[in-house]
Amino acid sequence: MHFILREGWHCQFLEADLKTPIPRELNLSDPSKIMEMAERGGAPMKLEDKQAIEYGISTGQGSVWLELTENQYAKLCPK
Repeated sequence: MHFILREGWHCQFLEADLKTPIPRELNLSDPSKIMEMAERGGAPMKLEDKQAIEYGISTGQGSVWLELTENQYAKLCPK
């Protein structure tokens, strides 16, 4: 998941090849939701991972590798 600050937090998801965008995008008003999505999305959450996400939020853009369940992935991908 890539996130960037543009009139709120714009979140874009990519396939595992890191090239193919998943059509579903999210716009969030609260940056704490980015950390919450990372935790729910199975991202590693060691101290350095949390700090990297916090740094991305502080600079206005960042990314995090998610390990989605099949159900979570299905919710992102339109049918």
